[in-house]
Amino acid sequence: MVDERMAMTHAEAPSLPAWRPQDGPGAVLQLIASGRAVTRGAIAEALGLSRSTVLDRLGLLIAAGLVRESEEVVSGRGRPSQVLRLDTKDRLIVAVDIGEERTRVAVTDLGAEIRGERVERLELSDGPEALLGRVSAIAREVLADEGLSADKVVGLGLGLPAPVDYEAGQVQGWSIMSGWDGFDIRGALGRDWPVPVVIVNDVNLLTLAEQRTHWPDERHLLYIKAGTGVGSGMVVGGAIHRGAQGAAGDIGHAHISGYHDPLCRCGNRGCLEALVGGWALAEALQPTRPGLRSARDVAGLVKRGDSDAVALLRTAGRILGEAAAFATSMLNPSVIVLGGALSAAGDHLIAGVREVIYQRALPLATRQLRIVPTHFRSRAGIAGASLLVRDHVLDPAAIDAQLAGTPRP
Repeated sequence: MVDERMAMTHAEAPSLPAWRPQDGPGAVLQLIASGRAVTRGAIAEALGLSRSTVLDRLGLLIAAGLVRESEEVVSGRGRPSQVLRLDTKDRLIVAVDIGEERTRVAVTDLGAEIRGERVERLELSDGPEALLGRVSAIAREVLADEGLSADKVVGLGLGLPAPVDYEAGQVQGWSIMSGWDGFDIRGALGRDWPVPVVIVNDVNLLTLAEQRTHWPDERHLLYIKAGTGVGSGMVVGGAIHRGAQGAAGDIGHAHISGYHDPLCRCGNRGCLEALVGGWALAEALQPTRPGLRSARDVAGLVKRGDSDAVALLRTAGRILGEAAAFATSMLNPSVIVLGGALSAAGDHLIAGVREVIYQRALPLATRQLRIVPTHFRSRAGIAGASLLVRDHVLDPAAIDAQLAGTPRP
């Protein structure tokens, strides 16, 4: 919901000079929210503004309930400066991470802190109407359980294990989400949540969370998810790179030659996912380990020291390393992060990836490259969904437009 303190009609808006997008209130808020500048002096220096102009911008943001003065101070030249923080308490985000095996629904504040959550097994085969209806119901139950008002929700972020057209907010083309192709997800959720609804591929959420939380100074990062399926996300020039239609990073269905071209669940042969995806590894182990079907099942065997599962995962790491080596030469990331259930089963997968990348990629591309496991255990998708919505809600141009008619405090 749009905060009443920021709502106005065109007729009510007084005639005020337009702000330049690079130094308006929205730009000031972005500095504070990112932590790049959190004192009046630092903001003035970062944006090249006078102290009085910064005070004017901050006055509007504080009056709108977007910024607060904290109890913290930082020392420097002259008097200690009071630290400014994003005011997160009065605005909530519904963050949803839909997976093949389970769905996590959370309510966070604007600072991406989880206020309540629920994890359930929801069947993708139930179709979009039923599943999204259940997601909305769970979100309202979480709000009620935590004593939170739905009127405070300012946006909803949704991650899906499928190719997503970011602009349209729709699944496009083949995916494991049968029946979702072209379905109006944003419209369906909008009936329950009259707020901005942002929908992306789930790996992009993992990438965003990892980069913002643990690698904020890295402008070129590759995230590879090795779970039941396989995918990747890219940070290029400091921003998530989605490609022209949102399909960037779909390495799981790139062809890897030399391994007898097994049939992939997408219908093609020789896909990376058909060689190293959790479902494929489980299938390979089933003759002697019946009942396996997912990456978590395989990872469980590896953790228990099953020799066949360990050997299979090490081989999978080297095959995955071939795709990662190509991506390294193409993108030249400074960090490669490996996540997903298979990466959590010890060092077997990442060791194979490292081995092949350093063999195959150019020395210049690997000279300062770091290849590391993810810092997250289970909530990266929720963190990413919350951060994605926050970026949308706090977009500088949107903030400037909302504040344009706010009287000076």
